[in-house]
Amino acid sequence: MRTFNYSKYKEYKWDAEILRKVSSIYKNKGKLEVLEPRNPELFEKLIENAQFESVVASNAIEGIKTTNHRFKQLFKQKITPKNRSEEEIAGYKDTLNIINESYEHINVTPNYILQLHKIMYEKVSNNSIGGRFKNVQNYISATSETGEEFTIFTPLSPVETPQAITDICNEYNKMIKEGVVNPLILTFIFLLDFLAIHPFNDGNGRMSRLLTNLLLYRLSYYVGKYVSLENKIAETKDSYYDALLDAQKGWEDDNNDPTPFISYMLGIVERAYNDLETKINLLNQNLSAYDIVKQSLTSKIGKITKAEVLTLCPTLSSSSVEKSLAQLVNEGKLEKKGAGKNTFYVIKM
Repeated sequence: MRTFNYSKYKEYKWDAEILRKVSSIYKNKGKLEVLEPRNPELFEKLIENAQFESVVASNAIEGIKTTNHRFKQLFKQKITPKNRSEEEIAGYKDTLNIINESYEHINVTPNYILQLHKIMYEKVSNNSIGGRFKNVQNYISATSETGEEFTIFTPLSPVETPQAITDICNEYNKMIKEGVVNPLILTFIFLLDFLAIHPFNDGNGRMSRLLTNLLLYRLSYYVGKYVSLENKIAETKDSYYDALLDAQKGWEDDNNDPTPFISYMLGIVERAYNDLETKINLLNQNLSAYDIVKQSLTSKIGKITKAEVLTLCPTLSSSSVEKSLAQLVNEGKLEKKGAGKNTFYVIKM
């Protein structure tokens, strides 16, 4: 059986890029601690936008979707789920809310992980897997260019799973207490092992992203409340899976290099902090709605929807964004495509 010993990372020589990202995140954490008390109303709006993006993105990664209109209605709890996908979306939102509100009281233990998984599936009809470790062997598969499916990684067996989750929780808590391994690095080592164990019949990816938020909040890295980490992962999904697979090579024999996954996840957190700083600076300049929309698009390429612009500009009303987009279209900086709910804009700036 695979064993877990996080003490070995005390002497691990991390590369310069990982150390640079850790330093950058730590500095940005300090900036956020100063900015947050000064902008309570702004940060409240950012929380709502980030939660919405997180629920959309984390489920979309797994192919769990509904229409944009119904998603908004589900998020605001104005309708009840009508199918399995919507039930799972509603469950993810509930679980994320609990983590955002009660992270200080949710310890890193198998029991709490099982409870969170149970909540995630509580609204699923005829649910028989929520809050239970897997009872069948699962596999990580891929599809070849000819359409054939093949196994690229085999997680631990159902028999081994409960003890493995207990072990990684114990190792993580012990090393956090000792403080001899950087806690950010340690967090992503834990999450890599969680994903490799793949402890549930279903919901492992979504649980890993919920746990990412939980563990970072418990370390006082709160950026995921204001900028969706799940959305950052969804935007770079291929890189995420590449990093995960590279870091899992040799995992069964405790001979893997976790560096690719750690570096990728640190990059996600760093970009989230940088985006948050950009948003705050932009919104603190007392610009017109038009200028806010225009500046928010300068770092974007390709196409964008009105809903995405609203997320980028949380202080603006829907009508203000609509007028700004129309002006940018008239100026030739955007090209409007589609019609009705299928409308999007091609960025020409």
